[in-house]
Amino acid sequence: MNYTDFYNISSLLTEEQRLIQQAVRDFSDREIKPIIEDCAQKAEFPLHLIPKFGELGVFGPTIPIEYGGGGLDYTSYGLMCQEIEKGDSGMRSTISVQSSLVMWPIYAFGSEEQKRKYLPKLTTGEWLGCFGLTEPDHGSNPGGMKTNLTKTDGGYVLNGSKMWISNAPFAHMGIVWARNEAGRVQGIIVERGMEGFSTPEIHNKWSLRASATGELVFDHVFIPETHILPGAEGLKAPLQCLDKARYGIAWGAVGAAIDCYETAVKYAAERIQFDKPIGAFQLTQKKLAEMLTEITKAQLLAWRLGQLMDAGKATTVQISMAKRNNVAMALNIAREARQILGAMGITGEYPIMRHMMNLESVITYEGTHDIHLLILGAEITGVQAFK
Repeated sequence: MNYTDFYNISSLLTEEQRLIQQAVRDFSDREIKPIIEDCAQKAEFPLHLIPKFGELGVFGPTIPIEYGGGGLDYTSYGLMCQEIEKGDSGMRSTISVQSSLVMWPIYAFGSEEQKRKYLPKLTTGEWLGCFGLTEPDHGSNPGGMKTNLTKTDGGYVLNGSKMWISNAPFAHMGIVWARNEAGRVQGIIVERGMEGFSTPEIHNKWSLRASATGELVFDHVFIPETHILPGAEGLKAPLQCLDKARYGIAWGAVGAAIDCYETAVKYAAERIQFDKPIGAFQLTQKKLAEMLTEITKAQLLAWRLGQLMDAGKATTVQISMAKRNNVAMALNIAREARQILGAMGITGEYPIMRHMMNLESVITYEGTHDIHLLILGAEITGVQAFK
């Protein structure tokens, strides 16, 4: 099959990066795509894929090898996200949370003991993690956080709750953010089994139906000193984690767009109306040409951002631009592809409606579409619009 790469971006990749992309593409075609429609219809999280993700190496690929990670660059991680999200946004969410929001903060802010204890288990998929920042009343404004830590003998007491947490119902542990007695945001490690800690699942979702989403509830949970992330004090710490996750989303959304586009191209060649394929009509060609153009622009944006990440020069605002643009692009392409498929586009026979529903979540999580616009606007004007 001719995979969509109109500007031959693959020629800009290293041989290792191309092999990584092909391996993850093959995995997605073999392990995710054949089962994901059924999982989405039943709202079931395919737990059996977690150890397979570990074997594939998509958990913590940028974490150094000494801690069990892949020791790879960020461009390779982006390519992994793109190929996994061709399969499903929920599956890419799973690896984004594990890699960028759980493993990375342990590596960046954790003690040596914490790194040795948790990272190898998370890399293999033996343990699944989650990230607790969003609260029921504080989504786009993490500065309003109410979850709190109070000092007690030998540690702390944690109270509060988190909402819309990917992986929560099945997670073995979580990186949770709470306000300490000094009013500062502090990162901590919470493990399943701690008394007073529960993870009720959120049901009846129309989006990310194959992903497990839940709450984190803390009712006087004792947190030992050993579970405090020593380098994770202040709101800057969780925002750095979000940068890493948003980077993966910028690549992943391109994968969802490509899957919708390639489905539409194939359908347009096969669907006969008025005695010829619908791909022969000008309006269909216009749609496909515009879709390919937008995908190509997004691919170039992601590739350049990958270069900046690998050089340690990518800024929060550059990541925001890529996340905002590429997700909006993917959602528009899903809608256009659905139009090309007509009534068939709403069925589970094709992936388009599933991608479209998933992307409605992706355009909101890890910073909403409009919040990223205002982050960029503040950079341009020097004036913060949402404070």
